[in-house]
Amino acid sequence: MIDAVKEYLFQNWILILVLGAFMVVLSITSFSSKKSTIRYLSLLILIFLLSIVVFMEFNLQFVIENKTARLILMCIRYSATPFVLSLVTIVLVKRQKYFVFIPAFILLVINIISIFTGIVFSINDSFELVRGPLGYLPFIMCGLYMVFLIFILIKRSNKRLIEIIPIIFLSIALISGIIFPFIFGSKFAQIFCTIIVVSLFIYYVFDILALVKKDALTGLLNRQAYYAETKRDYKDITAIVSLDMNGLKVINDTYGHAMGDEALVSLAVCFSKASKAKQSVYRMGGDEFVIVCRRTSKEEVEALVERIEKYVKETKYTCSIGYSYHEVGTVELDDLLKESDEIMYSNKADYYNNK
Repeated sequence: MIDAVKEYLFQNWILILVLGAFMVVLSITSFSSKKSTIRYLSLLILIFLLSIVVFMEFNLQFVIENKTARLILMCIRYSATPFVLSLVTIVLVKRQKYFVFIPAFILLVINIISIFTGIVFSINDSFELVRGPLGYLPFIMCGLYMVFLIFILIKRSNKRLIEIIPIIFLSIALISGIIFPFIFGSKFAQIFCTIIVVSLFIYYVFDILALVKKDALTGLLNRQAYYAETKRDYKDITAIVSLDMNGLKVINDTYGHAMGDEALVSLAVCFSKASKAKQSVYRMGGDEFVIVCRRTSKEEVEALVERIEKYVKETKYTCSIGYSYHEVGTVELDDLLKESDEIMYSNKADYYNNK
């Protein structure tokens, strides 16, 4: 047993060090909510436990030569990886619904059935892995999780380099987890947990660095970023969309500021989903948001507003919208913002007058 512990520590020392550093950083950084921190810690614990399962499967002789033990550990390993990816999605993507776990639960059931039927995996008399008719299903499902996660992260990002770089790094780590087992075999499975933790740690560090330009609550670009970026590329700006949440004060006074924060995050997700390339979303403060459109036609701006209205209707909240469009260089930025604000406040007044 002591020799096994030594061997585990030797093989997973980098993993343990990064896990320890990750937990320390989580405890001393204040921008993450308590819920987010708990999710991160749950994910790290799950990855640590998975590393123990992987070590036992490939390194303990009594397991290697015991079909039942190996089948059980293979079932756990094949099932845990989609759960890790599901939890990564929940941790990294704001307001992600828990239905993302459903495919992982389905695969768990199939893997349990495979212990008795071999439809996914089995062990022959030479103690070698034999893939069944659904032998590649765990890899396919992990691939689908990976595509979904990367798509959502890119979709809801602010399309800035400081956000795209960690997404690319995470993509490489996830892709390697699907492809490399077919190249390097079981040896790669033994370092997969380390790769995931290192890539997550890098993603988290970049997330902290991005706070200079990001709003901590919503993940959108902040007021400072708005001033810095519009000053730099004001010649490319063709439209401003002003957005203001309706009824935030009532929510805060009635249900508390936590519910108010939840409402703001819900709307921020709608704005991020609605925006496309060259359309940057900023939280200016409180319940005020702005979308800056660069080199965007009037038709594209109108389509953006329609998408915002569509997504907001899917929530229990409302917002007032106004926008101003002019050809590049024909109007000063402050005048463009003032015009869109006036339309937005006019719509907001109509909203309260008609209640």
